[in-house]
Amino acid sequence: MTCYAVLLAESLEQPALIAAERAIDLAGGEIAALRTLSDSPAALEMRIEGMDAADARRELRTVLDGVDVCVEATTDGQRPARRLLLMDVDSTLVAGEVIDSLAAHVGKGEQVAAVTERAMRGELDFRESLHERVATLAGLPTAVLDEVRASLRLSDGARTLIATLQDRGALIGAVSGGFTQILDPLADDIGLDFAAANTLEVRDGHLTGRVTGRIVDRAEKARNLRVLAERNGIVVPETVAIGDGANDLDMIAAAGIGIAFNAKPIVQLEAPATLNTPRLSDALLLLGIQRDEFLSE
Repeated sequence: MTCYAVLLAESLEQPALIAAERAIDLAGGEIAALRTLSDSPAALEMRIEGMDAADARRELRTVLDGVDVCVEATTDGQRPARRLLLMDVDSTLVAGEVIDSLAAHVGKGEQVAAVTERAMRGELDFRESLHERVATLAGLPTAVLDEVRASLRLSDGARTLIATLQDRGALIGAVSGGFTQILDPLADDIGLDFAAANTLEVRDGHLTGRVTGRIVDRAEKARNLRVLAERNGIVVPETVAIGDGANDLDMIAAAGIGIAFNAKPIVQLEAPATLNTPRLSDALLLLGIQRDEFLSE
């Protein structure tokens, strides 16, 4: 058995590395090779022999505090190619939550933000919370959608992540519990290969407070990952998913590597890999890509 582990932190001190090596050794594995991926933040790749990925992940997470860990099994002794990346949008691809910004225009920003926070923590059913939040937008002129879209800020490193993986032949997509009226123009602007979101119903230039069509919830996000992979002849180990909320957990679990990006506690706990830096591009390090191979934004 062979697996690869990446340790990522602003700095990796010698005691942490000793603890990692000891944990692997005591569990019956061996660190057969080391490779530095980045100095700032510090990212170190380990090739581990004699352990499967799940066991190595558990042992490393147990002894490493404040260190992001990503462990994956090999394909024919090598790390898999990266052929499909699917990302959440709000608080992942872009900073903040779009629906909270829309609700602020009707004076209900704080109220809706509280519901959003509970939904992303997994405390509320996503579908029910979506309908509840969208209902607050009834009567809002569609011109507000343009204002909110214009105010969006991509997460730091988002363009680097996309450009680097597309240069390597990967398909890049985004799936959102937000809205097509926001995501579709954004996807065109940054060159995504796929986008899916909910559609706000519009009548006479105003939002009705309802959504139409298929709801993009956690199950639908995972379904999109599987369908995209199957249609393009991509096997599961070649897929990557990144998200921050409970609505992303099925997608994260379905991917070859699922990454929790500055995520809610339940997602941090359940995701196979975590990323708690402010730069989305640092996900490339977890995938074993050296910093000097990143394409600039």
